Amino acid sequence: MARIAGVNIPDNKRVEIALTYIYGIGRPRAKKILDQARVDKDIRTKDLTTSQLDTIKKIVEDQYQIEGEARVKVTQNVKRLKEINCYRGIRHAKNLPVRGQRTKTNARTKRGKKVTVGSGRKKTAEKT
Repeated sequence: MARIAGVNIPDNKRVEIALTYIYGIGRPRAKKILDQARVDKDIRTKDLTTSQLDTIKKIVEDQYQIEGEARVKVTQNVKRLKEINCYRGIRHAKNLPVRGQRTKTNARTKRGKKVTVGSGRKKTAEKT
């Protein structure tokens, strides 16, 4: 199993897809990395030579913010938005959708599981 930037890359997937297992690398960035390394994107990870793997590692680690660096940057950006009390920061703080989605219905991913309230009837007092 290949290891790039502290992440185990799956062996039986195409390199283009396997690189997306690293936080901060998506499909477009994976294609760009493979073009720079002059590696065929359709080759499987297990079929890479050590020299190809080394060039990919070097490009990924030297030129891009990935894993820990990328996570820290995202959390700092969200924290900054909260501190300046902008609209997006307030939405983050209230744990609501940030990018204009509706919340009357849907938004379950952000707001959590739906909690249903009963029928609204009060139980009658027991007679003793």
